[in-house]
Amino acid sequence: MQQHTANTTKDFSRAGVLAFLVGGVGAMSIAWTASAQDGVGDPLPDTLQLDCVIRDFKPKQWDGGHPDFEFFGGTTTVGLVADTLGEDGKPVSSGDLRGMKIYSEFKDEFGRNINPSMFDPDAGDREGQLVDGPSSNGFTSSDRFDQWYRDVPGVNLSTAIQLTLQRVAGTDRYVFDSTNDTEHGTHGFFPINGELYGDFRDGRNYHFTTEINTEFTFHRNTGQVFKFTGDDDVWVYIHGQLVVDLGGLHPPREQFLDLDRLDWLQDGRTYTLDVFHAERRYSGSNFRIETTLQLRAVELPPTAALYD
Repeated sequence: MQQHTANTTKDFSRAGVLAFLVGGVGAMSIAWTASAQDGVGDPLPDTLQLDCVIRDFKPKQWDGGHPDFEFFGGTTTVGLVADTLGEDGKPVSSGDLRGMKIYSEFKDEFGRNINPSMFDPDAGDREGQLVDGPSSNGFTSSDRFDQWYRDVPGVNLSTAIQLTLQRVAGTDRYVFDSTNDTEHGTHGFFPINGELYGDFRDGRNYHFTTEINTEFTFHRNTGQVFKFTGDDDVWVYIHGQLVVDLGGLHPPREQFLDLDRLDWLQDGRTYTLDVFHAERRYSGSNFRIETTLQLRAVELPPTAALYD
């Protein structure tokens, strides 16, 4: 397995009090109190608004359905996509249509799940286990995967939505949690119920992808972190480099990223952060972002449009 050199120097100086909460897999595990400013002294907004492109697909069972939707099943799978975005800023298949299954999670020194490719024993990480071999999870082909995040007439329909991340009072943490999604009036992540190709079952549209393009300014040793929890596939890239790998169909799973571990980030520079998500199968849909990054929306992909 490829290993990445980690920056293990930790100087979490920040406005307010930094407390480490060890344990509690469902929690961020780091909390800040009495913090109303970012790392450079600016007041924190109460919300962050992120623009998203949703692309809807017909399930495999429908006439003209996509074979990657309502077909596979399994557990968290890594290695399905390449480590870098393609030239057009979209994920590309690694060529391995089945990937490697996470049999047991890789964790950092605080017990938080991390991307297995980030594993670094010198940073106190605990090694998990990956399993290779035949699987019912993955893609049907690299060409079909190329359709997930590109507008393809006759294959998908697209529309734009907005997600609002709420600042947790008294902290510098921002959260979007689909279990409390008052914007779209749903329990779970179903932003296009009754729209585009229509609902699959139970009045819900289950087969779609989500693309979020943002940017942020990196400040080293200020506790900048990002965590995603949800299902199904989720890939997060910083500056075009894969940092969160939760591929395949799986129950809600999470990965945590401490940006100070990315020793290639330069203090004070602005970087892109792109999230690519897929909801591929009935019946659950969960989507949760928790971060201390001051994410800013960037221009929506120029191909975003509705097709008849």
